[in-house]
Amino acid sequence: MDKPEKGNPADVQMSDPGKKSGKQPVTACLICAAFFGALGSSFIYGYNLSVVNAPALYIKAFYNKTWTERYGQPIAAETTTLLWSITVSIFAIGGLLGALCVPIIIKVLGRKGTLLLNNIFAIIAALLLSLGETAKSFEMLIIGRLIIGVDSGIALSALPMYLGEITPRHIRGSIGQFNSILICLGVFTGQVLGLPELLGQESRWIHLFSFLAVPAVLQLCVLPFLPESPRYLLMERRDEAAAEKAFQRFLGKKDVSQELEEVHAEARAQDNLQAASVLQLLKSPAVRWQLITIIVVMACYQLCGLNAIWYYTNGILSEAGFASNIIPYITLSTGAIETLAAIISGLVIERIGRKPLLIFGFAAMAFFFSLLTVFLNIQDTVSWMPYLSYVCILAVIASFCSGPGGIPFVLTGELFEQSYRPAAFMIAGTVNWLSNFAVGLLFPFIQVS
Repeated sequence: MDKPEKGNPADVQMSDPGKKSGKQPVTACLICAAFFGALGSSFIYGYNLSVVNAPALYIKAFYNKTWTERYGQPIAAETTTLLWSITVSIFAIGGLLGALCVPIIIKVLGRKGTLLLNNIFAIIAALLLSLGETAKSFEMLIIGRLIIGVDSGIALSALPMYLGEITPRHIRGSIGQFNSILICLGVFTGQVLGLPELLGQESRWIHLFSFLAVPAVLQLCVLPFLPESPRYLLMERRDEAAAEKAFQRFLGKKDVSQELEEVHAEARAQDNLQAASVLQLLKSPAVRWQLITIIVVMACYQLCGLNAIWYYTNGILSEAGFASNIIPYITLSTGAIETLAAIISGLVIERIGRKPLLIFGFAAMAFFFSLLTVFLNIQDTVSWMPYLSYVCILAVIASFCSGPGGIPFVLTGELFEQSYRPAAFMIAGTVNWLSNFAVGLLFPFIQVS
């Protein structure tokens, strides 16, 4: 019987991070790979969580106008709510499709190649979303949201895999948090550009979607000049020369024999193993607890309700009693606090650890959500109660970004060996996007009720 997996053999064999590896400088090549990899991937995902929030009224008006021109009568309120829910939640269906495609694409193109190919989806989606109004087709908006969902589904599986494989063990958590930080930065950017003074106007809202092409083009310009994952090159392509050069650039040193030997040791341990399928992973007792951990954490990542806040911030704040003219500026503070919390989490994750940050984050969210429920129910009785509701919303967001917002993606790469990793990311992505879809589709109806 297989022994339970403890993590990557390379991780186990690494020397004490406080000694040799801990003194290795973080190279510019590694930072560039992490930043530009995340810019064209998780940044776009985060941007799409918030970008539909500011122009929601204009998009609904566009749906009504288009419907009236086609059918000669105004659209029913229930149909508007349904179309709007589909527009928001189909992003998650696209994400699920993208996550299901990842194992096949990364096997053919590698980690970096998959990220580069993925930019095509972002550019196509940007064109559909920005031209939908001109073409008088709300279907183009819905299809564009589906395609940008595919982009995000591929990105949220391929990027953590890439970052986990190019990063030394002692800073893997911190570099992995680039995923979370750029998600938060993307959310914040969507909120800033959605301000009435910028693109949050009836005549400009389509340009919010045109912006999607910018990070994709930037990644296309930079990532080709950075190395592929050395672990992928050595273990799957059997290209030791390319793997050695990749290690040298990422680690900033000439002698990478130790790192190569660690990967060789893992390869020898898995010589008789093919890349595991999803079914094989589900049946394997050796990784059962790792799999349960990933499924539970990924489901909680979405079902904790934070995406509902990102999707529908304006509606939530309006119902909390804030004046409509100040809501866009209040929304900005939510994006700022989540970005700050994600950065702090990235700085302390290696000292505090993954598990304590996850437990603290989810426990704090439960506490502040409970307070928020109480405050929303009594807000009509006290004039200053909406401000307490707002503080609770900020606290919920900060709690989420302190751990649950980024650690699930880091864990998926760390808990599985190379042969299990693609299937593990596919399962994690499936759970993530199905939960995301449920939140996006059901929340507007729950809110109305």
